[in-house]
Amino acid sequence: MSNAIPGNLHVANDVLADLVGNAALECYGVVGMTAPTAADGIAKILPASRLRRGIVLNNTENGVHVDLYVVIEYGTNINAVSQNLVDAVSFALKNYACVPLDGVDVHVQGIKVR
Repeated sequence: MSNAIPGNLHVANDVLADLVGNAALECYGVVGMTAPTAADGIAKILPASRLRRGIVLNNTENGVHVDLYVVIEYGTNINAVSQNLVDAVSFALKNYACVPLDGVDVHVQGIKVR
């Protein structure tokens, strides 16, 4: 089909958060997601059913800005894992959801031995 259909498509932030969460958990070195604010300073790994809580999406003029709060595996290179996360999330949002991306920030909340 080469005919364009007029109209707008709106994707809910929860759907985008699911895409981001699944892309993040597939990255090597990522053990899990954490809540953005830990009351007592201890990062707790969230179960896969609640991985949306480790993701904060903000709509800006330039697109969607993503903040990821993750726990990584002990012994992995934090910089390499963070860059892989940025690449995976950017790919998922640009190619699957076709949304403009303003940026991705990775916040390492903890390190865990598997």
